[in-house]
Amino acid sequence: MYGTITKFDDKTGRGVIETEAGQRYRFAKSEVQNPNGKLVGYGADFLVDIRQPKEIVLMHGSPWTVFAGANH
Repeated sequence: MYGTITKFDDKTGRGVIETEAGQRYRFAKSEVQNPNGKLVGYGADFLVDIRQPKEIVLMHGSPWTVFAGANH
């Protein structure tokens, strides 16, 4: 699933992802696979397990940054 992180509270470590269809999912920072400090405003790809997002991947940088260290 894809959405945008619209809210995040550093004190509680909880936030909200909103999909293009208007669905909102609360998430825990511990589910973010590639945190970068700032979360609000980033697109996020994630799985949903019983209405809870998990395995959240922030969509930042470019594909080149993801594979830059790969040896081919």
